[in-house]
Amino acid sequence: MSIGTLGKQEFSAEQAAKAAANVPKEPAGLPDINPALLQVEPLKNPKTPLPANELVFGKTFTDHMLMVEWSRETGWAAPLIKEYGPLSLDPSSSVFHYAFCLFEGMKAYRGEDGTIRLFRPDMNMARMNRSAARIALPEFDPDALIELIKKLVMLDAKWIPSEPGYSLYLRPTMIGTQNSLGVGASGTALLYVIASPVGPYYATGFKAISLRATSEFIRAAPGGTGGFKLGANYSPAIVPQVEAAKEGYAQNLWLHGEEHELTEVGTMNLFVVIDRTEEDGTTEMVTPPLQDLILPGVTRDSILTIARDHVAGKVHVDGLPANGLVVSERKMTMPELAALARQGKIKEVFGAGTAAIVTSVDNIGYLGKNIPIPCEADGLGPIAKAMLGRIQGIQTGKIPHEWSVVAGRV
Repeated sequence: MSIGTLGKQEFSAEQAAKAAANVPKEPAGLPDINPALLQVEPLKNPKTPLPANELVFGKTFTDHMLMVEWSRETGWAAPLIKEYGPLSLDPSSSVFHYAFCLFEGMKAYRGEDGTIRLFRPDMNMARMNRSAARIALPEFDPDALIELIKKLVMLDAKWIPSEPGYSLYLRPTMIGTQNSLGVGASGTALLYVIASPVGPYYATGFKAISLRATSEFIRAAPGGTGGFKLGANYSPAIVPQVEAAKEGYAQNLWLHGEEHELTEVGTMNLFVVIDRTEEDGTTEMVTPPLQDLILPGVTRDSILTIARDHVAGKVHVDGLPANGLVVSERKMTMPELAALARQGKIKEVFGAGTAAIVTSVDNIGYLGKNIPIPCEADGLGPIAKAMLGRIQGIQTGKIPHEWSVVAGRV
């Protein structure tokens, strides 16, 4: 299977060669994931879903989990859906010592008519394969895993809240399980999927958050793994997060290099909206280019596509500028943002990701000073609100769209 690509970011031939160096090759013709071989174990201890208003993000899990084992000698084994529960791993498993771990975040939604939908699962599968290739874990047939995820979701459909803003968060995960302390590619792996009913990511719902622009810590570096969804990318961000919280900020705004380039917001992609009406009559929506530093987010790609389709006249999105919207993927620095804010040209700033969808920003701390960012009374800037409405409409089936993939009906 070829190295996956996602959006405009590609795993180059040079990077692929480096990733494949010294990785033992699999024998040809080994089985890929096969949904026809799925086994489902009887559920012994069904749980009762919590009311939606009692859910805390990522704290409650459904009855079932999906598991598929892999080995270099035999390929992918028969998939298994079993009761949610602990994994049994050897203490020497490579995931514990060398961070052979990657994951995805995606969601299932219940429509008003009982239809259960996934949002752009093909994008998650492509990114998952890219991440696997980067750390010498096995790739897989994306369509096969989507079919298995659909089966898992429908088995646990009673766990999908029907309230607006709620969904079933899905966490496909792959770990290296080889029992060895030698540094090298893992000859065995486990792919599993767990599910958690969730509401808004932040306890404050869709209210705006404050950011601390930090250059003291970095999230990613050129040639590194910042553009891949690996577990090892996340734990180093905890101490900076704690430091930001001590200063009264909700998240870090990650800066890069001597020029303090904008990269990401916490674990979200970043968007900055600039008023250019005095210059050329336009409104510019800027997001940093992917390259090595930026995770290619599914929500990021969705926002860019929606905006460009609106500009091209393919769709009309209420709340977006009727004309003069410019969509830019370009580098932007924190000094540039600060200068534009002083001039009153920053219209809004927001983060975008699967968990929160969009989250507006109302304040950025930078070099000891706070930079107020415009935000409406309901906690969302106008473009963030327009994007939230459009994406949620597609996710729940209110807006028919190819991004909305039906898993089944209840």
